[in-house]
Amino acid sequence: MKAVIFDLDGVVVNTAKYHYLAWKKLAEELGFYFDIKHNERLKGVSRMESLRIVLETGGIQGISQKEKEELAARKNGYYLEMISRIDESEILPGIPEFLNRLKQEGIKIALGSASKSGRMILEKLNLAGQFDAIVDGNLVEKPKPDPEVFVTAARLLQIPCEQCTVVEDAAAGIEAAHAGGMKCIGIGDRAILGRADAVVESTEKLAKIDLQAL
Repeated sequence: MKAVIFDLDGVVVNTAKYHYLAWKKLAEELGFYFDIKHNERLKGVSRMESLRIVLETGGIQGISQKEKEELAARKNGYYLEMISRIDESEILPGIPEFLNRLKQEGIKIALGSASKSGRMILEKLNLAGQFDAIVDGNLVEKPKPDPEVFVTAARLLQIPCEQCTVVEDAAAGIEAAHAGGMKCIGIGDRAILGRADAVVESTEKLAKIDLQAL
């Protein structure tokens, strides 16, 4: 392995909770309840695809494309307001140590996130300088499980896909990594992420992973 590509939400930082709260607020304004179980379907997918799932959950139909774009923008406004105050204290446990280990071993590091706020968030966390490439929703169009975001990161790193490992917390992300010919480490519940090449229950366990054994 010569490169590790990180998802953002739920892997580097827990901004996933802010996405959930923003979608939940929008759903309440639309007149239905959106809970944490519904939110599982949103992990690793684009904003517009997330909106489709949210509207489907609420049984809302007949929305024009313009209205969808307005709803997505409203949700994003809520999200940006919520994350405007995040700082280094919200970096998930074990991530700084894992990044340091990768640097010491000469392994390239990239971000591969569907979030259009990816670079901004890394800058707020003072982590942007640790990444050799940053790919977010501003650079790609196809949502996971399409491998575009990870393949783009590998291309920017100039590392063959088969020499890259992805770190993900979502089933769609694992599918995307494999579709791109990459190995994948899942963070979370093995029952959900069982298709990953390795699964650890939390980011704290990442530093002990043997990347070359995947």
